[in-house]
Amino acid sequence: MASNIQVQKITTLTGHRDCVYTLAPSGEEHVFFSAAGDGMVVAWNLNDPDTGELVAKVSGSVYALRYIPGRNLLLIGQNQEGLQVIDLKDKKIRKSVPLPKAAIFDILYIPELEKIFVGMAGGAVCVVSGDTFELQTLIRKSSQSARSLAYNPQTQELAVGYSDNVIRIYDAASLELKHEMDAHANSVFTVAYSPDGKLLLTGSRDAHLRVWEVEQNYKERGYTIAHMYTINHITYSPDGRFFATCSMDKSIKVWDAQTFKLLKVIDKVRNASHGTSVNKLFWSAHQNQLVSCSDDRTISVWDIKQVEL
Repeated sequence: MASNIQVQKITTLTGHRDCVYTLAPSGEEHVFFSAAGDGMVVAWNLNDPDTGELVAKVSGSVYALRYIPGRNLLLIGQNQEGLQVIDLKDKKIRKSVPLPKAAIFDILYIPELEKIFVGMAGGAVCVVSGDTFELQTLIRKSSQSARSLAYNPQTQELAVGYSDNVIRIYDAASLELKHEMDAHANSVFTVAYSPDGKLLLTGSRDAHLRVWEVEQNYKERGYTIAHMYTINHITYSPDGRFFATCSMDKSIKVWDAQTFKLLKVIDKVRNASHGTSVNKLFWSAHQNQLVSCSDDRTISVWDIKQVEL
């Protein structure tokens, strides 16, 4: 059955004093975190969205956050300074993990392996113990930045998108390199596995969205020119029926996850959306709300309604 998507802006969250680069879910579907160029990390509650709670302030920009469920810890990628482990109960730094002095673009936590992966400028993917938070090893298959990370629990594979235009697939446990796909014409800014683990979606500075068949050794299924400029992020809806992309072209697009048909464009003209690059998305199971953040220093909360045709 075909679906139509209706979008309504619920609210705009302000308070960051610089570009908002990243969003991360928490252990509760109505709470999420944001981080920006101002070094502030803020918790927001979708039930009471007007006021954020400052949970940490670091020196320099923050591009990456990751919540560790069950332990109430938040990992903050502090550029040039490594990984900060924040205890959210008392808002104290539990541990600072020294890493190579470089920008941190993405952080991934894999509970079943008790491992944290950190994608960095300069091409390193650092592997940190999820238990002791000690640096265990690092994978370096490129001299150009590891920009984006995704994990497939079905195959225990780690996908990494790099600035050398290549996507590399590793065995997440052994760290063995299994596949390399060199299809994008520019940096791979975002990688996302479908909820069933059968597809990998990748987006790049070349504005192309590419789809890979995981069970066919990552054979490419097809691609679309999804935006005018860089695709910054891809996220699936909680029910897996849709996914959303956001871009440096200031727009957010909602797609059918089965047919890859474009269902909705959210932009400034139509929806009073962001005025500059949209950097990250968080699609919450809380009333199916989609959250976006931007270089315009704001965070927008969108009500996404599915209307069956």
